[in-house]
Amino acid sequence: MTKRIVFVTHLILAVAIKGVFAQSVKIEERSQVSQYGITWTFDKAAKTGQFITGDWWVVGPVTIVKITPAPGPVTEEKIDIKINRWNDTSLKIDTTMRSGSMIVLKASGTHGYDSRSRSFRKGNSISIPVTLAPNVSLISSESNTTLPVDNFCKNIMWENEKKSQNVMKAAAVLTCLKEVPPNDAFRPSYAGSEKSLFLARDIKWEVLPKLKAVGEVPSWEEIEQYFQRPWIDHLMSWEQQELVPNKNGPNYGREHARLVSIASLMVLLNVPKARKEKLTIELIQRGIDLSGIAKVGGYWNEGGGHSSGRKWPILFAGIMLNKPTITDLPPTAFFQEDTQTYYGKGWFGQDVLWQMITHHGKRDPYEEKSPEQWEKWDKTSESYRICCNAVAWAGTALAARHLKAIKLWNHNAHFDYIDRWMRQDDPYKEARGKFVRPPAETTTTDPFVTAMWKAYRKHAPKQNVAKSARKWVWVGNMGTWVPNSKQLSSF
Repeated sequence: MTKRIVFVTHLILAVAIKGVFAQSVKIEERSQVSQYGITWTFDKAAKTGQFITGDWWVVGPVTIVKITPAPGPVTEEKIDIKINRWNDTSLKIDTTMRSGSMIVLKASGTHGYDSRSRSFRKGNSISIPVTLAPNVSLISSESNTTLPVDNFCKNIMWENEKKSQNVMKAAAVLTCLKEVPPNDAFRPSYAGSEKSLFLARDIKWEVLPKLKAVGEVPSWEEIEQYFQRPWIDHLMSWEQQELVPNKNGPNYGREHARLVSIASLMVLLNVPKARKEKLTIELIQRGIDLSGIAKVGGYWNEGGGHSSGRKWPILFAGIMLNKPTITDLPPTAFFQEDTQTYYGKGWFGQDVLWQMITHHGKRDPYEEKSPEQWEKWDKTSESYRICCNAVAWAGTALAARHLKAIKLWNHNAHFDYIDRWMRQDDPYKEARGKFVRPPAETTTTDPFVTAMWKAYRKHAPKQNVAKSARKWVWVGNMGTWVPNSKQLSSF
């Protein structure tokens, strides 16, 4: 009887979770479809349906004659634009465009959504009517009318960051295909014209370890909600911080990495498949989107903490679907977790170091110098090292270890640096002298991640690692990889 009750409970949970993926939505001809407050109206009924994530597809070509809310200019409005601590902002007063739509064929430093953003270019906005050919994705948005707004992940933010200055409120993706996709298809990446279809039936559930939960596990529903909508991430600039929809995704790389770290460890827990199914699918979808962005010029190497959290979802998606095409990225795709870590000889004897690559200009390595020699920007680099990087990276590093993905990641220094950060003892205490170890080290921003690290880092399986090491350096005004002599590793 007990086994039957457990089986029925799991079945009910599975049905409830399946329901959120729109499995019961009929494939039929519709004259309009809506999602997240955005409606697309066609000139005539077209065959439509939803991917497993709930995002809409339409068989095309199809002509859109109306988008609600309507893209276009507004009359004069008053908003209070705040400048940041660098006496800077990416916003301006401009009434040219609100709630714009885009077809993203290339990742770049500009967009067509909202003209209050300094990165706005009117030529990036599509005009109505617009005909979508097959293998095209349309991203449509809704603008915020007032600022500031609630931070996307305000529940995990500090009091002074619970509000953010994002001009976009929401965004949704409509994908035009040449034929009806399988009913368990993921949405193809919204970037580029290659719309490869990946299927949920191919998920390799057996590769996920079943770790006993340690610490307080965050609310599944809350973390699932964070990944429900597409994170709009094709603007290759720090200015995305004040642009991205505050209802869709985080506006800073630290929170990209924090949320991915938390979710990645939650799906490794020993819970029924039905409980982790939605979050796993959402993480895979995130990786599919990022892979597509990387293949059309995307890279993540901006500032002290803007670009974190993008690499692991791509690798996770490739592993879970066993599709190397997802992780086969062009050499132009590089990631902050890698460019910021390298092997060298640090001032207190550490052999794996952190560096700031760019922040208001080119930045140079600084951990090889004693703090007594640090200049202004060296001190700024150190402040970002402490506030915004390893504190958010540890969860994904742990997940990658337990999925035996270190070789696939292909940058050993990242993992060694996380070990340095999280190490509980301090073998360098004497060498530090009067410059004591920062108290932020040994922990992360999120208690669940910290608890899981302490419990499971030592139990991570032995595995192959990358055969060569690299360091990101400046050569003139261009950044490039150079060989990096590998020091003693913690593997």
